[in-house]
Amino acid sequence: MPTDANPAFDVAVIGGSYAGLSAALQLARARRRVAVVDAGSPRNRFAAASHGFLTQDGRPPGEIAAEAKRQLLAYPTVHWRHGTATRAAGAADDFVATLDGGERIRARRLVLAFGIVDELPPIEGLRERWGRSVFHCPYCHGYELCRGRIGVIATGAMSLHQALMLPEWGEVTLFLDGAFEPDAGQRAALSTRGVGVESARVARVAGTATVELADGRRLAFDGLFVAPRMRPASAIAGQLGCALEEGPLGPCIRVDAVKATSVPGVFACGDAARMAGSVALAVGDGALAGVAAHRSLLFP
Repeated sequence: MPTDANPAFDVAVIGGSYAGLSAALQLARARRRVAVVDAGSPRNRFAAASHGFLTQDGRPPGEIAAEAKRQLLAYPTVHWRHGTATRAAGAADDFVATLDGGERIRARRLVLAFGIVDELPPIEGLRERWGRSVFHCPYCHGYELCRGRIGVIATGAMSLHQALMLPEWGEVTLFLDGAFEPDAGQRAALSTRGVGVESARVARVAGTATVELADGRRLAFDGLFVAPRMRPASAIAGQLGCALEEGPLGPCIRVDAVKATSVPGVFACGDAARMAGSVALAVGDGALAGVAAHRSLLFP
């Protein structure tokens, strides 16, 4: 049994998707006692396939995570808790995370890997197609559109960046939808890249990826891209006092080069600390966070 001077775990990892699994694996291989708390709702659960991750390209994301979890749990010092961490408090060497079922986990270090929530614009039919024919990352999903017709539904200035990138993957139309108005220079850049611009408001999305406009027109596409507003999937970073920074799509946890937050003993990785939406980057960041958390135990 743990005593007041001996928490049950060396590290508690809050979030057991790609970044959290990767962080926990490094700690397990250092023979540290690790608790992983996960609710089983990864951000890319809506996607049929994951792309851009070496050796796993095109594989269903759930299969990648399940295999990673199986390999991780082969290490005897790893303990899995299915649930949501609702609160965390304390300081280095004595953090306490409280789960939705009431269990309290004590750990010397915390790794925050709980991901983010995508806040899609309230357009009828958009959410139902999210991850299937409506996407946010061209590197993850652009290739499969086979250089076909691509629509970008604007949510803000970041959509201009999407529209200027996406001609690498197909014929692009940008739907302003009242989100912003390009200036003369931006319109010239769009024209140079061959991007069409539609000013009519988007009424709904139907079929595979057909945009129905408020003026009655229906424009069919092979896929649509949206830059959703994002927010951390948990309030725990704020509860602990971790500094956040505002990005173009929302706030994320501020970390340094080794994924340490502004709070000693707390590390963060994955989309909540980068907002890149890439399995490969999440896994790499998780590995770095796990190594850094271990080294902080050795050299406080």
